[in-house]
Amino acid sequence: MADLREPDRRLLVAVDMESYSGRNNVLQYRAQLAFQKIMKEACAELGIDRVKWLIQQGGDGELAILPTGTSERTVVTRLTPVLDRLLREHNHGLNRQARIRLRLGVHEGLVHLDGANGYPGEAVVTVCRLVDSPQLKVTLRQFPEAAVALIVSDRIYQDIVRHYQDLRPEHFRRVAASLPEKNFEAIAWIYVPGEDVAAGVAPASGWDRGRSDRDGSRDDEGSGDLPRSTASGSSSGGQVFRNIRSRGVNAYGNGNVISTSGSPDAPDPRRSH
Repeated sequence: MADLREPDRRLLVAVDMESYSGRNNVLQYRAQLAFQKIMKEACAELGIDRVKWLIQQGGDGELAILPTGTSERTVVTRLTPVLDRLLREHNHGLNRQARIRLRLGVHEGLVHLDGANGYPGEAVVTVCRLVDSPQLKVTLRQFPEAAVALIVSDRIYQDIVRHYQDLRPEHFRRVAASLPEKNFEAIAWIYVPGEDVAAGVAPASGWDRGRSDRDGSRDDEGSGDLPRSTASGSSSGGQVFRNIRSRGVNAYGNGNVISTSGSPDAPDPRRSH
């Protein structure tokens, strides 16, 4: 058995195309051509040498191991907005089935570059799981006009997004990205260019997964969203209300009354004295 070579610490990018398998042969062929063209144009615009990327291709996307010295800040904060713009230009005038929308994941870690059948390393597994997580898929569906949804590992968020203002950190949504069938769960952050994902109307949360709402609708995947108080990492002593439906004038908080009569001063008959 050959000696195990030392791994390299690299930036990893995984990209996956939405609804690829639902296309016919011709549309898959065209989508692959457009994907490669747009990735090449985006990297060229940002001054990133894509030729030096180590790429493991899949029909609906790719896993890329970026070379040492690549600007992590550029890849994390600028690649997604550029891809979004280029894809919007490409998709303009196309029917929904022919449009290309991407899920993009970024992580970093140790990877063996001399694997016999790919690139061994936990970091590789993690970035692929992140981009395939239902939390990211749900978010992309939540914003149908978006062309790209980005997910980054907590490490990338803390090291890059939080310290620099290229992208607004408060527009990221903190989630527990999970694939139970793969025994995978990790804290991650999701971003959609031009959208305040953190303030968006979130799908059913992970702990409400599979439960019917009052309209009888279901979201079996769940979003895995974490409460905003948890996401911020601080406790302000306030209260967080989720999935509340009410009619009439209402107020929430300690000592406040929920009024259903239309009068804010009407007593609540259910309230004990």
